[in-house]
Amino acid sequence: MAKGMNEMLRNLQAEKELESLPEEQDIKVEPDKVEAGSDVTIDEEEIVKPEDAEKKRPKPIPKKNRRGSKQLMAELDEAKALADNNKEKYTRLLAEFDNMRTRNDKENAKMFDYGASDTLEKLLPVIDNFERALGSVTEEEKTPFEEGIEMIYKQLMETLEKIGVEPMDAVGKEFDPNLHNAVIHVEDKEAGENVVIEEMQKGYMYKDTVLRHSMVKVAN
Repeated sequence: MAKGMNEMLRNLQAEKELESLPEEQDIKVEPDKVEAGSDVTIDEEEIVKPEDAEKKRPKPIPKKNRRGSKQLMAELDEAKALADNNKEKYTRLLAEFDNMRTRNDKENAKMFDYGASDTLEKLLPVIDNFERALGSVTEEEKTPFEEGIEMIYKQLMETLEKIGVEPMDAVGKEFDPNLHNAVIHVEDKEAGENVVIEEMQKGYMYKDTVLRHSMVKVAN
């Protein structure tokens, strides 16, 4: 009887001890608690049993492989220095290229103006002949033919003005050897000192250069 009672007590005690033991739990490794060096990716979850928790614990990265080591920092500084040097070279080359392009544009414009000046200068005698022909006919003597010639002359002068050719109109201006070619000097008390009183052959400018000097008569 006593033996049976003892056996029952032992069974009850064993059952209580089993009930007091913690149930088996699953350990969830959350991404934000994963230490550096773990093989677990950011979005990866792994469920392990309590007895495997130590084996599955993420291993720290060896010190020699840690980001920010002296070797990596030195390589980073070297790469930054190389990038800055390349940027400086690129900026300098770009500035030199822009300067060369500007010089080429100016030289090309000068060459174009030089070629245009040579051609336009050859047209000036034609304009002179137009003006002589129109000046030889009075308003009363003009026929439809002369009026047509005058219209052509005006159209020619308007076209030349659009491309930069303009007459100097030297009469009444002070004599300038850079613009005028004095062929006659006269004494004229009514005219000012060193003033052009007559333009014997009209001079022309092409943009900022002299296309042909004016042949003028200068007073005093």
